Amino acid sequence: RYGYGKMSIADVAREAGIGKGTVYLFFPSKEELVLSAIDRIAERLLTESQAIAEGPGSLITRLRRCLLVRVLARFDGAQSHTPSLDELLAALRPAPLQRRQGHFHREARLLEKLLVEGRRRGELSFMGARATADALVTATNALLPYSLSRLELGERKLIEARAARVIDLLLAGLRAGATAKGSP
Repeated sequence: RYGYGKMSIADVAREAGIGKGTVYLFFPSKEELVLSAIDRIAERLLTESQAIAEGPGSLITRLRRCLLVRVLARFDGAQSHTPSLDELLAALRPAPLQRRQGHFHREARLLEKLLVEGRRRGELSFMGARATADALVTATNALLPYSLSRLELGERKLIEARAARVIDLLLAGLRAGATAKGSP
């Protein structure tokens, strides 16, 4: 509501209906409280991605959904930020950048498992599962809302369509190699 700069632990405690000291029992600082909230969002995204990866559907469908959800979940989360993520990121750097890299690494390891499965089935072809998973994360990172205001982000349908086109292009490249080798 107030943005990171104007937010205080007292504001958080009041909103939660608890004492300020209780907040400090769990979070030693305002920065740690915000970083912890970011971690929870990333954890939910990873849980959702794992469910998709282990769920029904073809491998390509699951891989596509995992990549799409990583973009759209962040877009949806950015809708509630005031007025942009710029202030928060500027105030907290480099801590969120370091944490964000850890979250991206975990997402890439999940994608790596799907890639290995796809190669084993003959549906995908690539050099190096880890490097390919990292490349998929890097490519879709270009679609993530890092420092844009709600107005600059645009409409969800536009973001979803743009992300789907990029993801389909990436996956077509992985499938083309498998097809060229005579795989189904």
